[in-house]
Amino acid sequence: MQPTQLVDSDEVIVVVDDSQDIFILFQDFLSRQGFTVLHAPTAAEFLQLLQSRKVALALLDIELPDRKGTELLADLALNFPDTAIIMITGTDDLQTALFCLRLGADDYLTKPMHLADFNHAVNTTLEKRRLVIDNRIYQKQLEATNFRTQFLHQLNLKMNTAYLSSVELDDILQAILVGITAGEGLQFNRAFLALFDLEHQVLQGRLAIGPSSREEAGRVWEGIRTKDLHLNDIILNFKNSLMDANQEVNRIIKGLSIPASAVDHTLICACAKRRSVLIQNGKALDCPVSTQLFELLQNDTFIIVPLFSPSQSLGVLIADNFITQRPISDRDIADLEIFASQASLAIEHSYLYTKMVFKMHELEAVTQELEKNKDLLVDAERYAALGHMSAQLVHAIRNPITSIGGTARLLTRRVTDPDILKFLDIMAHDAAKIEATLEDLFNFVTEDEPQKTNQPLYPLIRKSVMLLYGTMKKQGIRYQLDLNDPGPSLYIDAEKIRQMFLHLIRNAIEAMPNGGLLHINVKQNPDSVSIIIADSGSGIINSNIPKATDPFFTTKIYGTGMGLTLVKKIVAEHQGTFSLQLGPISGTVATVTLPLGNHSSK
Repeated sequence: MQPTQLVDSDEVIVVVDDSQDIFILFQDFLSRQGFTVLHAPTAAEFLQLLQSRKVALALLDIELPDRKGTELLADLALNFPDTAIIMITGTDDLQTALFCLRLGADDYLTKPMHLADFNHAVNTTLEKRRLVIDNRIYQKQLEATNFRTQFLHQLNLKMNTAYLSSVELDDILQAILVGITAGEGLQFNRAFLALFDLEHQVLQGRLAIGPSSREEAGRVWEGIRTKDLHLNDIILNFKNSLMDANQEVNRIIKGLSIPASAVDHTLICACAKRRSVLIQNGKALDCPVSTQLFELLQNDTFIIVPLFSPSQSLGVLIADNFITQRPISDRDIADLEIFASQASLAIEHSYLYTKMVFKMHELEAVTQELEKNKDLLVDAERYAALGHMSAQLVHAIRNPITSIGGTARLLTRRVTDPDILKFLDIMAHDAAKIEATLEDLFNFVTEDEPQKTNQPLYPLIRKSVMLLYGTMKKQGIRYQLDLNDPGPSLYIDAEKIRQMFLHLIRNAIEAMPNGGLLHINVKQNPDSVSIIIADSGSGIINSNIPKATDPFFTTKIYGTGMGLTLVKKIVAEHQGTFSLQLGPISGTVATVTLPLGNHSSK
C-alpha cells in the first residue's frame, strides 16, 4: 500500500551512504512503513538512479567517497527540485547544518540518532514535499482555468460584437481548436472539426489542428513558448502563427465525408444522440464503431463531442492524444464539451447571419423587381380581371346576341319594306359587331408580332419568381430554382416570355393555397431548352388536362383559364411546345420547350 506522504506509488527513498550497515538499518525501518528503499554508496550511483527512478527522498551522507555531500546538494536543489533531501552526518556542527539548509536541504540529522527523531524527520519532510507539489499542481490548474475563462470570454465578446460571416466563423473555429490543443488550454494533441452542409445531407470535414508527429509537436509548442503566444493572441493572429504545422491533419479531415443518412456511423450516431462518445481501444458504448475513422485518424482512442443548436445538429468535434497517448479523462470530456458549446453558438450565430443576409438580398431583389415591373403586374391583373369579365359576358350576352343577330338576318329575307329592312340591317350589323367583340375576348391579347432579341433565360425566370415572392410568402410556399449559371440565351420576346412565366407560376401558386413547394428546373437539349415548372398542389384530373388550355376552361370557382391559353399562344409564337401532366407524387408539371439558336442576323 502506498504511504500517504508520497505523490506517486512508484516513488522511492534512496540512502546515499557508503556504509552498508546504515543502509540496512534505514531500509529495515522504512520498509515496514511501506516505503521502497534503494542504496547508492556513491554520488555517481545516486545520479544514475535519479535518471531511472522517481526519487521522493534522499538520505544524503555529507561525506561520500567520490564527492562531498554538500557539493551534490547544490546540484540536486537546482536540477531535481522535487526530490526532498535530509542530510546525514556524524558531526553536530551548527554552522554545517545551517549551510546545508541554505543550499536547499529539507532537514539535518546527526549520527547516532533516535529512530523516533528519524521517523519524524522522514515523514515531516515527505509531507512538506507532497504539499509543495500539490500546491504547484493546483496553481497550474487555476492558471489553466483562468486562461480558459479568459479565452471563452474573448469568444463571447467577439460573437456578441460582430456579425459572423463565413470568414469570421472560420477564425473563431480555428481559435477554439487551438484552445483545445494548446498547452495552456485542454492539452489534447489533435482536434478535428466536421460540419453538416446547409442542406444537412452530408457531414463534411472542415478544419483541424495538431502535429503529425512527436517531433513536430515539440516544434509547435516550442514556438508557442518562444513567441509567448497566449490564447487571446492566437484568436487575433492564428493565421500568421501555426498554419504550416497543420497541413497533415487538415489533409486528414478533408477526407471525411459521411452522408447524414448513415445512421450506423459513429459520428452520425453521436449527432443523433446529442451526447459525447468516447472511443477507447476501438470500442464505444451505445454507438457502432466505424473502422473508417480508425483508418483516417490512425488512432483507435479518441473522443467525439456533437455540436448542435435547439433546432438541428451542426457537426462534431473530435479530439485525441495521438502523440502522447495520454488517457482521456472525464474532466477532459467535460472541458471539451464547454468548448463544443462555444463552437455550436458560433456556428448557429453565423448560420443566422447568413440567413439574414440571404433574406435581405432576397427582399432587395423583390423590391427592385416590383419597382421595375409594376406595369407587368398591373397587366397581369388586368388580364385576370378581363378573363373573369369575359366569362361573364360570354354567359350573359353571347346567346341572346346570337339570337338577335340571327333573327334580324332571317327577317331581312322575308321583309320587303325598305324602312323596316334598314332597321333590320342595323340590328344585324351591330349584333355581328358584338359577336366579333366577344370572339376577340377569346384571343385575350393583341396580335402584335413578337419583338425577338437574344436574351439570357435564367434572369427572366428569377425575376418572374421574385414578382410573386410576396404571394408565396403569405401562402407558406417555398421555391427551389435548379439553375446552373450562366445558362442559355434564347431568341425571344423577353416581355412575352416573362408574361408566360408569370401565368405558369401564378397557376402553380393558386394550386397550393395551404403552402407547398414550387420547383423550377431547366434541361438543356442539343437543339432546345425545356423549362419545367412543378408544384405540389392537388393537380389536375387526368381527363381535364387536354382541356386546360382551352379558352375559358377552368375548374376554379373564380377565373377563366385564359392564362394557359395565353401561355400556349406565346409558346407557339416562339416555335416551341407546351405540355401539362400530373406530378410523380402530387401536383402538376408544366413543361415549356423553346428552340436554341442565335437568330440575331434575321
